[in-house]
Amino acid sequence: MHPLLASGASAIAVDFDLTFLAQVVLFSTFVVVLKPLLFDPLLRVFEERERRTDGAKREAREMDERAGELLTRYEAEIEKVRREAGIERERLRAETAKIEAQIMAEARAETARILEDSKAKIAAEVARMRGELSAAQPALAAEIAASMLGREVRQ
Repeated sequence: MHPLLASGASAIAVDFDLTFLAQVVLFSTFVVVLKPLLFDPLLRVFEERERRTDGAKREAREMDERAGELLTRYEAEIEKVRREAGIERERLRAETAKIEAQIMAEARAETARILEDSKAKIAAEVARMRGELSAAQPALAAEIAASMLGREVRQ
């Protein structure tokens, strides 16, 4: 057994002297003095920080939601512009194909007209040359006969 228990001491004796009382008074005085000077302002600072943090978090959530809405609107506008650009591109392609077909038709018509004009000029030239040859045929025949016979031939 423990020696204190063996001696028969069953209770612990607490000695309340003036130093204990002085410590209690000093502690109470410090609490009363420091509470308005230190603890209350510090608690207000902590509460203000918490309030501002919550406000900043709420504001950040609101900004995030607005950013999401703006992104959605932006993407919708981009898609709308892409669709309109595709429609415009197809319209321009169709218009270009139409103009190209028109230009090709005009070029074919012009080519056909030039060919017809050239054929007509050639036919006229051939007819004129045949006419000249027909007119010059007796003289040419006499010249050829004279050249072959070696003497002059009369018509």
